[in-house]
Amino acid sequence: MRIAVFIIFTLVQVAHAQSIDEHFTYLLQKYVTPQGEVDYNGLKEQKVVLQGYIKLLAKNFPAQGSVNEQKAYWINTYNAYTLLAVVNNYPIASIKDIKPAGAANIWELKWIEVEGRKWSLNEVENDILRKKFNDPRIHFAINCASVSCPVLRNEAYTAQKLDKQLDEQARRFVNDGTRNEIGKNSVALSQLFSWYAADFAPLGSLLDFVNKYSAVPISKNAEISYLPYNWALNEAN
Repeated sequence: MRIAVFIIFTLVQVAHAQSIDEHFTYLLQKYVTPQGEVDYNGLKEQKVVLQGYIKLLAKNFPAQGSVNEQKAYWINTYNAYTLLAVVNNYPIASIKDIKPAGAANIWELKWIEVEGRKWSLNEVENDILRKKFNDPRIHFAINCASVSCPVLRNEAYTAQKLDKQLDEQARRFVNDGTRNEIGKNSVALSQLFSWYAADFAPLGSLLDFVNKYSAVPISKNAEISYLPYNWALNEAN
């Protein structure tokens, strides 16, 4: 406990001297595998550190920052609060098992404190990340703590590396055989592409978007189906 308190004190002291992204990266590299599986039991023991990072987020919104600074901020915020939601209720089999007081589910709970107001995870995703930034790659960056979600990257998103990070996430997700089954003439895609079809194909076709990242060239006339979504917790064994 003394170590955790010391870390929080240190985070607060250096918040204005260096990027807080490094602090989230520390937690992610310690408790998230390269495959995106999370050691929630270990993270729960360091819950106070995660809470300390979240407090720094609340105090360091880049209001005058660039588009990439703000986009990275909101992605990190979404992922940090999702981790905290699971940690607060762990052990659970699925994030859907969380039943918060005063909200239908964890995504509707207004508990994300930024700029003096409270947001829900759904608002961060739909009203900010999707509506304000109009970048479909964000769907591969935010994580819903479930097996079928795009993997949780084990480093924070940063303005300097954001486009590279988002492209890597998109490429990794599209070519992940456990989440999408891609062939030249037929594809079985994640439900993510069905739920947010308008984001992925505002002007062209969905296959145009997938083809941009797919290692296997897909015919424009390929048949499309969708795979079941696995909401089991993305927990490290």
